[in-house]
Amino acid sequence: MNLYLRFFNEEVLVENVDQAIEFLSSIPEVNMDDALRNDILRYAESNNPYPKRFKVGPKVYFIIIKTTANTMEEFKAYAENAANAEQEPIPSRKEEREAQTSAMEKEAPGWYSAWMKFKRVVPMEGTNKFQYIDTEFEARLKAHSVADCYNRIVDHLRTRGDVDTRSQFPSARGRNFKAELLEPAV
Repeated sequence: MNLYLRFFNEEVLVENVDQAIEFLSSIPEVNMDDALRNDILRYAESNNPYPKRFKVGPKVYFIIIKTTANTMEEFKAYAENAANAEQEPIPSRKEEREAQTSAMEKEAPGWYSAWMKFKRVVPMEGTNKFQYIDTEFEARLKAHSVADCYNRIVDHLRTRGDVDTRSQFPSARGRNFKAELLEPAV
């Protein structure tokens, strides 16, 4: 495993830690002490495949990258190919929301298992004050879609006498609501 080192415009590809330390010692801004030597040695011997940045002053760093490249040209070609590799397009938030909404509203009548975590208003004993308590609610119910399942649960909780009207319910798209189709309607 070879090491690529870069400090601003100065760069080198070396075969071992001793050569890396020799290169860094030739740079006046890098104070090569035992702690830095040990950090470089630990990084080189570790299984960490990621580049490592070492701080040598306020807003001053050098970087070390482990590589299998044997020449600087080979390393640069690999780095250029990796940077130009086609990446999957990342869907925009609007596209994600639209996909999530269509999945929630997709007609799939049947029995659902649903879970919700909501903020329930509870009076504090001995005072006229109230507090919000995280409360979990789980149910199995018949619904036409995930959105219908959510609406039925919220309607049920709002009509219960032991749930205050000031209680706060999560978004149907949030992480505090989950519904799964157990058995499709026949």
